[in-house]
Amino acid sequence: MEKHLDRVMDDVLSNPGVTSCVFVDHQGLCLGARGKASTECAGIIGAIADQAAKLEPQHKSPIIVFENDTRACIIQRNGTITGAIFKNI
Repeated sequence: MEKHLDRVMDDVLSNPGVTSCVFVDHQGLCLGARGKASTECAGIIGAIADQAAKLEPQHKSPIIVFENDTRACIIQRNGTITGAIFKNI
């Protein structure tokens, strides 16, 4: 799985504007990070995805987007893995 995740992270970073990405498991442990993102944010990313999923439990995993004037953080859970992508806007 590690090589597959490395390939996914490389693909994510090849998209225009993407500066970093972080992937975490269902316990909030960092599976991988690339770019400027810190592995220290892994637990927070997992917790945000957990809490957002509780808002409407009958629907698929929500996509959470945080934005400021220059950057966006997009978080989504898929099965037991949660991904966060940071990009310039």
